[in-house]
Formats: sequence, structure tokens, C-alpha cells
Amino acid sequence: MFWSWGTQPMVPPIDKNNQSVIVDGNPCHRTSHLSKGKDLLEIEKVTDCLTCYEALHAGMKMSDNGPCFGSRTGPNKEYEWLNYQQIIDKVHQFGAGLIHAGNDPDRGKFVGIFSGNRLEWCITDFGCQAFSLIPVPLYETLGLEACKYILNQCEIASVICDKEDKVKKLLQLQADIPSLRLLIVVEPITDDTRSSAEAVGLKVFSFEEIMNKGKLNPSKPKPPKEHDVFTICYTSGTTGNPKGVVVTHGNFVTMCEAIHLSTRPHYIMSKDDVHLSYLPLAHNFERSVAIVLLMKGARIGFFSGDIKLLMDDLAVLKPTYFPSVPRLLNRIYDSVMADVKSSYIKSMLLSWALASKQSEVDRHIFRKDSIWDKLIFYKIQDKLGGRVRLMITGSAPLSSRVISFFRCALGCLVLEGYGQTEAGAGLAITLPGDCSTGHVGPPMAGVHIKLADVPEMNYYAKDGVGEILAKSSFLMSEYYKEPEKTAEALDKDGWLHTGDVGTWEKNGALKIIDRIKNVFKLSQGEYVATEKVENVYKTSPFVGQIFVDGDSLQPCLMGIVVPNDAHLDKWATNNGFPAKLEDFCKAEGAKKLVLDDLLSEGKKAGLMTFEQVKDIYLEPDMFSIENEMLTPTMKNKRASLRKKYREIIQQLYKDNGL
Repeated sequence: MFWSWGTQPMVPPIDKNNQSVIVDGNPCHRTSHLSKGKDLLEIEKVTDCLTCYEALHAGMKMSDNGPCFGSRTGPNKEYEWLNYQQIIDKVHQFGAGLIHAGNDPDRGKFVGIFSGNRLEWCITDFGCQAFSLIPVPLYETLGLEACKYILNQCEIASVICDKEDKVKKLLQLQADIPSLRLLIVVEPITDDTRSSAEAVGLKVFSFEEIMNKGKLNPSKPKPPKEHDVFTICYTSGTTGNPKGVVVTHGNFVTMCEAIHLSTRPHYIMSKDDVHLSYLPLAHNFERSVAIVLLMKGARIGFFSGDIKLLMDDLAVLKPTYFPSVPRLLNRIYDSVMADVKSSYIKSMLLSWALASKQSEVDRHIFRKDSIWDKLIFYKIQDKLGGRVRLMITGSAPLSSRVISFFRCALGCLVLEGYGQTEAGAGLAITLPGDCSTGHVGPPMAGVHIKLADVPEMNYYAKDGVGEILAKSSFLMSEYYKEPEKTAEALDKDGWLHTGDVGTWEKNGALKIIDRIKNVFKLSQGEYVATEKVENVYKTSPFVGQIFVDGDSLQPCLMGIVVPNDAHLDKWATNNGFPAKLEDFCKAEGAKKLVLDDLLSEGKKAGLMTFEQVKDIYLEPDMFSIENEMLTPTMKNKRASLRKKYREIIQQLYKDNGL
């Protein structure tokens, strides 16, 4: 403890035992201590920006025209940077070139971006904004049918692609997309592909050609206004066509400023901040991160494009600001734990180190210079570049033990957020300096959250639990061309029905406990939330991925488990089991071993008997976006999983005499 002398504690900016404000005397209706105005839906302005386009100009001023975007040209290369003015010039050139090439704003305001994260993605994004065009991201992982649906719904005339394979995919759809007229490709394509496109009436230009057109034919920008549409971000969903979330510039800027307010006073973003862009820019989460940082003149480096090289990118860029998702953090955590389990001494040292650092975190002390950092944790810190000062995780729940691990190991603020595409990105986030876990903190500034009855699941607001409803000035305006679905999500009073079930902790923080949409009734009449069960079972070290499902004609649940290969690598051979995933899944006793551990975790978490799985199947092939078992936000794609494993699950029922 004496080693922490001189380190200033990061005490939460508000009372951690009173984190939210009760509205109108209703304890189920709360807002932030930072909310302002008569209706508590306003927030303090922290920038002069009214539109996302203005973030670049604000960043140029804040950084004194410092580095803005950077890229690597290959392994063992350093990042090469363009300053803010250079980016603004390229943005204007691209926008002018796009219009000169035939994207007439009067005929169609939407422009598709079909690309991974890279410099050209952001130049396209801001280039569209500069001339009041509306960028619409396309995700390859949505599948071709979903892309066709988006292109047709928005009547998109121009699409920017990063690689030739994207062009070929669009050519497969071209006959069914009458609006499509122009393709712009970043990387070189073959003459055959170009000829194929031109043969069906599509103009094809390289990205550089568009830039040159803009340079030779400059046009005066026509920037958007606060109430203009910023983007349409399509939700991936688990069934049916994706829904287009319409977000205005004012919506998005306000939400980004609320994020700034949420990290103060312990983390005030500045031109010294550095971020690695690797989470998909097609999602609002990463897009909001970019705007938040650009507003303050920070720099953003793009990952190499290969997720296998992510750790190398991190080591070279050394980010200070690290948004992430549970999938990556769980992999890092599992790898560390699997490594130390092979040695009693390593296990004991890590336990002592975590206990010592946790005692400091409990006193709001976050640092990287303790004896344990020098002996053990520097290795984990170096994996992320060694300079991370703030980590934010979202998109799915992160277990308490993992979030506590990273707070100790990284010696920095680790915040957990909650939100939806329909809310720009965020609705709630944990307080900086609050070391408690198991919740997502209070509402963000300008956000109201209340709980509503879900009678079919026996959740009632009078008991302090119910569906989470949110109201804010940065909610979506609609689902594009979907008035009925809009009315289902946004009620007449402006409340967003999230589909999540929550409760307020005694300290005024929001806790997510369930999901309405993944609920079905068993044959005996009991309702079961399968996502809740899956989240409990994920705490088992044997579980890499899991899908829990049932049948309304059956009295129990069954599970499909992809074992955790990182755990098996260190554990299996020392315990008489093969380490190779495929061999482990077939090994005698492996299924019983995993099932017993799941049931033990379920019992510890308080699952009811009917919520526990009856039997499982061990699957050696991981669920992925590519095999369409996961959504682009890494959630189980339940319809696809149910279809793939229907026969296996039915056989499990038969094997159990059901």
C-alpha cells in the first residue's frame, strides 16, 4: 500500500452512492446529474460544433493543425500522418470530384460506403458531408441480400468500394439495383472486372481519379445544417431485413458531447490523444469515437486491415484511448489466465498482484508504476501499446471479473457503456473512478431512462424492474421508410423502447438483467430469456461461445458449446484430454465435464432449474460473421444458429427421452 504514496486518487465526479437523479418523484424514472434545462434533456456544450462536418475544423483549431489521420503501408512500418488541413483539402476534393463524376445531389443524396476502416473511408464520409450528401455504410457481413435491400431502399447511385471483391459482389446484384450508376474503387482492379461493370452500364473510377477530378474542378462546399440527416446506419438484426436508423447531425454531435461530459474530470480529451480505429466504422460506436476525438484535435490511426495484425498495430501506434468490445477483451483475459494456470508460481504471483492492485482501485487509485506493474502487468500493458489512459467497452456485457482485471492490469480508467444504434451510440456509462461492477452506470447527460412493465415476463416497474425506455435529444428520428416499425420503437411521447430489461441499483446505476426479444415459453408455461442464460454460462472457462435454445413443446433447454481453445491449450493435456478443439469435442467425458461446469456456474448465478440446460453438444467450429452465425456486432444470430442446429437439438431431446 505504501508504494501508492503521492498518487492522486480518481474520485468519481459525483457521489458514487447517488449516481442518478429521480424525476418527478418516480424512482423508476431517472436522469443524469449533468442534465440541464426545464425538461432535463439539455446538456452543457463542450465544443462549438453543430454538425459532424465541423469536427474536422474544430480539430484543426484545437491541434494547431496537428496530425489527424494516419496509416501504415505494411508490417514493420511506422504510421504516416496527414495533418488536419491536408485532410480537409482532400475531403473537399473528393466531394467535388464525386459530384463532377455524376453523383448529382438533386437526383440522389445517398452515397454507399462499402469498405473496411481506412483513410479513404473517412475522406468519403466527410467529403459527402461537405456537399450535404448522406453517407450510408454497407457491411459486407450483412450479406448480399441485405446490401441489395439497403441500396434499393435508399436508391443509392454511387458506391465507394475498397477492394475488387466488393465490386464483384455488387456486380452480382447490379441487375436488381436500378439506381446504381457509379462505382469508385480504392485499390486497383483488373481490366476484366472494369469491363464487366461497364458492360452493364456502370461507370467505374479509381479513388485517385475522383480526387483528381475534384482538384481540377473545385466546387464550393455546401455544408449541412444542424437538423440535416448525418447518416443512415442500418442495424444488423437477427431476423428479417435491416432497419435504417436515421440520425441527424444535431443528434450525433449532442451525443458525442455527452460522451465528453461523461469522462470528466479525470479524462479530458486533447490533441495529445491517439486512437486505433479497428472497430467497424459502419457502426455508430466507432463513428462516434472518431467524432469525439476529432472535435478535440486528437489523431486517429487505422489498423492494417488484418485483425491478426491488430496487436502489432497497437504496439506501433501506442494509443491512449482504447474503445473495445467484450469479445477481444475476453480473449486477452482468457489467454493470460490459461498461461498462468500452467504454473503454480505464476498463478500465485498473479493472484497477489491482482489483490494488491484491486485494493488500490477500491481506493480510486489507478497507476502503472507499482512493483506489480514492473514485474507482471507491463506485459499486458505493452500488448495495447503501453499508453492506454482510458478504455471503454460496449456492445455486450463484460463480466465483473474481466473488467476488474483490466482496471488492475492496465492501471487506467475502464468504463462500461450501454446504448443502441437507435440512440446514436450511448445511453448510459459508468462513472470515471467508480470501481464497482455489474452495472452500466447512470444515464448520460441529457438522457432520461425509465422502466416499464413486461407482464409476460413477470417484470413490473412497481417492483423496480422492467423494460428500459429512453428519451433524449439524440435519439433517431425514424427508421427510414418504415413508419410502422418506427412507431413500435418510438412511442407517441418520444420514448425509445429498447427491448432490454433493467433495474436500478441502490446507488442509482442501471443494471441490465434481461432481453425481451430472446424470450420464449417452455411447455410447462415458464418464460426463459436465453441470452441471460448464455451470459451466465460464458463465465465458465470451458466456454468460448455458446448458443442456448429450446422448444415450446419441450420442458427444458439445450445448448451448443464451442469450447474455449485458449483455456484448452493450457489445461487439457495436464488433465488427460486432447488440447486440439476437434479432438476434445469427441473425447470421452468431455461433454459431461463441460456440462457439469455450466450447471455449476448456473447454480452460483441463481438460475432456476428450468433455466439450466438439460444437455449440450460440443461444436469445434467457431460461430463467426463469415459463416453467418454472428451479427456484425458479434451477437448470436439466433435464426441462423437455430436453423443450423435444429436437428442436433432435436436429437438431444430424443437422447434424453423427450
